[in-house]
Amino acid sequence: MRLPKSEEQILQSLWKRKRAFMKDLIDDFPEPKPKTTTVATFLKRMTEKDLIAFEKRGNAREYYALKSKKDYFSQHFKGLMSTFFDDSATQFASFFTESTELSKEELESLRAMLDQQLKDKEV
Repeated sequence: MRLPKSEEQILQSLWKRKRAFMKDLIDDFPEPKPKTTTVATFLKRMTEKDLIAFEKRGNAREYYALKSKKDYFSQHFKGLMSTFFDDSATQFASFFTESTELSKEELESLRAMLDQQLKDKEV
C-alpha cells in the first residue's frame, strides 16, 4: 500500500517520536504547515486504515503507529518488486547494482551479506 506523501510524513513523525499529539505532528511538517482540519482528516483516514491509533489524554488524542517502519517498507517494497521487476529479486539486484554508484567497499559489503544469507540457508 502506497500512502500519500502527507500520510507518510505523519507515519515518519510517529516512528521517530513513538507517540505524538496533533500539534506535534503539525510541527513536524515543513512550511507551509497544513491546517489543523487537514491533519485531522489525515489522522482519521489513517486510523480507519489501521495504520495508527490513539489514546485519549483529557480532551486531546495521543497518536501512535500500529505498523512498524520495517513492516511498512517491506510491504511497499514488495509492491515495487511486483510492479517494476516482475517479482524478481535478481532483476532488482541487477538494476540496483548497475544503476547506483556503489563503491568497491559497498559492493564487498553486499557480497558479505549475501554470503551470510547463503550460509544461513544451508543450516
